Amino acid sequence: MIVKGIKELTEEEKYRIINRNKMNLEEIIPTVKEILDNIKNRGDEALREYTRKFDKVDIEDFKIYEEEIEGAYNKVDDKVVSAIEVAYENIKRFHEMQLEGIKEWEMERDGIKTGQIVRPVRSAGCYVPGGRAFYPSTVLMTVVPAKVAGVKRVVVASPPYGKEINPVTLVASHIAGADEIYKVGGAQAIGALAYGTETIPKVDIIVGPGNIYVTCAKMLVSGSEVKIDFPAGPSEVLIICDENAKDEYVAMDLLAQGEHDPNSSCILLTTSREKALSIRDKILELMKDIERRGIIEKSLQNMAILYGDIKECIEFSNEYAPEHLEIITENPREILKYIENAGSVFLGEYAPVPVGDYATGTNHVLPTGGCARMYSGLSVDHFLKKISVQELSREGLESISETVITLAEIEGLYNHAKTVKIRLGDSDV
Repeated sequence: MIVKGIKELTEEEKYRIINRNKMNLEEIIPTVKEILDNIKNRGDEALREYTRKFDKVDIEDFKIYEEEIEGAYNKVDDKVVSAIEVAYENIKRFHEMQLEGIKEWEMERDGIKTGQIVRPVRSAGCYVPGGRAFYPSTVLMTVVPAKVAGVKRVVVASPPYGKEINPVTLVASHIAGADEIYKVGGAQAIGALAYGTETIPKVDIIVGPGNIYVTCAKMLVSGSEVKIDFPAGPSEVLIICDENAKDEYVAMDLLAQGEHDPNSSCILLTTSREKALSIRDKILELMKDIERRGIIEKSLQNMAILYGDIKECIEFSNEYAPEHLEIITENPREILKYIENAGSVFLGEYAPVPVGDYATGTNHVLPTGGCARMYSGLSVDHFLKKISVQELSREGLESISETVITLAEIEGLYNHAKTVKIRLGDSDV
């Protein structure tokens, strides 16, 4: 843990903090590429081999059927089902509002009509980490925006534990509206979704978090085969606070983010050295009796507590581009005006990151590792295509014909020009 003034950081220290624990994929690319090639060429046969190798189980049929979903409800506490339903409604409502902002439109001038139509992709694959752990919130965060966008076929893929998928994952998938569920995980699941196998038809987009092998696989298949949401690495939070922030709130929020992963990054930017030291002491105090201590102790090695004036804090935050940004200041909305890069923003002392993880309705599948500089968090927009449309009358074509012909001919594309000329009677075919 480093405690230092922002202006006091050496270039090396600043570089290390800003670049944090970005995943080094180079070493695993050959392994992942081999897995993907095998899935592409051998389909289900390779899928079963890798499931046997990595998940230690023989699975003949990867598909989950309705009776398994019905049985899952009998295994899940009613309180958990109710919590999933409440979260589902909030997430659905938020993403429906996103859809309201995506419009089809048309304009016309001089006989030229141009416009935009919006269409969903036909199919989406939602990867949900699993095995011993289970993440119903990730099911909701990936499936719901796809269904709100109008995707006809939404697939969930999650690693098996034994020959099953955790019943909570199945219940969440059913509530969210998934059309198909498959018990398959890892890079091999990404390959199946991207290329298709005998039992798992390919999809148009793959979304959702995963380990380094899953992330590497998503990046390798991205392109002509399939679209992905964005690369995702270890989770992170950056908190901007002033002297009025409660030490225990800030300290607990940093520790909570640290329990995700030993490589999680937790950064505090505050407006005074005294507050920085006070929060550091509170962190050390809380660490004496905290759950998941082993993970948090490792993530603390990546923690930085920095202090400077509010302008310096904002500039550093924008350069860092955090996955989660908490602003706990007297007037957080004033700070928000100057925020350029962040995956999701949490304003005020009553908005810790977990409220967005589970229940406010905002999406928790977010860009990490500085990717918030160029990517947005998962939204309905990821599942939509904006298609441009144009319709011209003869008068419309005449009004722009000279421009089209001139530019086509200067580029040496004479037949492009000719298609316009013949319509206006200026050229023989």
